[in-house]
Amino acid sequence: MELPLDKRLSIGLQTIHRRTEPANGPWLPRIDEMCALVELIDRSGYDSLWVGDHISFPLHIFDPLLQLAQAAVVSRRLQFGTSVFLLPLRHPTPVAKQVSTLDHLTEGRFIFGVGVGGEFPKEYEACGVPITERGARLSEGIEVLRKLWRGASVSHAGRFFRFDEVAMQPPPRQSGGPPIWCGGRSDAALRRVGRLTDGWMSYVVTPEMYAQGLVKIAAAAAKAGRRFERGFGTAHLLFARIDETYEKALDVATITLSRRYAMDFRKPAQRYCALGPPAGIAETIQRFYAAGVRHVILDLLGPYEERDRQIELFAAEGLPLLADLRGPARTPADESHAE
Repeated sequence: MELPLDKRLSIGLQTIHRRTEPANGPWLPRIDEMCALVELIDRSGYDSLWVGDHISFPLHIFDPLLQLAQAAVVSRRLQFGTSVFLLPLRHPTPVAKQVSTLDHLTEGRFIFGVGVGGEFPKEYEACGVPITERGARLSEGIEVLRKLWRGASVSHAGRFFRFDEVAMQPPPRQSGGPPIWCGGRSDAALRRVGRLTDGWMSYVVTPEMYAQGLVKIAAAAAKAGRRFERGFGTAHLLFARIDETYEKALDVATITLSRRYAMDFRKPAQRYCALGPPAGIAETIQRFYAAGVRHVILDLLGPYEERDRQIELFAAEGLPLLADLRGPARTPADESHAE
């Protein structure tokens, strides 16, 4: 089957109360700083704002749903999303309530990106979840979410979760709940996307790998008899660093990502990051668009103190180069999938 992709390219940013490294001084998030950041992203013409998720991580990180609830107060236009929420670490029933609430607080401008993680086994240990069960728990968790989001009295009897005749009110703002986009690169993860979710989110893949992944997803969707009435979302988290030269950008990206993931990230940065002047980053985005990506989420790397300047630079010099793919600006009504 052919996946029903949007024609328009959307460009978002992944950051709120998250500190890029290295940075100077203590890490103490402030409300005014958050407001200024969201306003900057909004007026600069980006389409969306995303946050990641971990319980335990080499760097400071906050809960993503709480961050997005706070940020949604500032912008009436931006779409908001998780990239990605580690659903297997939680019981899906309270998550269903939290996400439904957030869908209302964002006025239907929320995309629920989920994934299994696994890079940091200690967070699975701390949550009492066997890491070997993470894929199965994600699949069943998605099933539980969709049932509870109906708003009717529903029951579930699965391997991990059981309940009888439970009604969760109110249902989400978006009919059927917010779109669920799933991360992952393995064949099993891609089959899960095709069978169960409304979209695919990737990171540390090349455009060629992305295109190959969509072929596998389409095959799994066809086998499952899927019909994507709301279309199929395609997203990629793209690590990027704007600098005068590729070499300078690579050095900064290597420092940031090596600290973030507690490993030497230079070779992966060379393969997977968009580095250098804005025109080169825009060219990489165009390659991902050609591969099928319709939502590029930029993770701008480097010192925290340079974050706003990076956002402004790409808005001024990179976004205009992508205007033909992005089309006219959307209104909040266009972005919302509300009933």
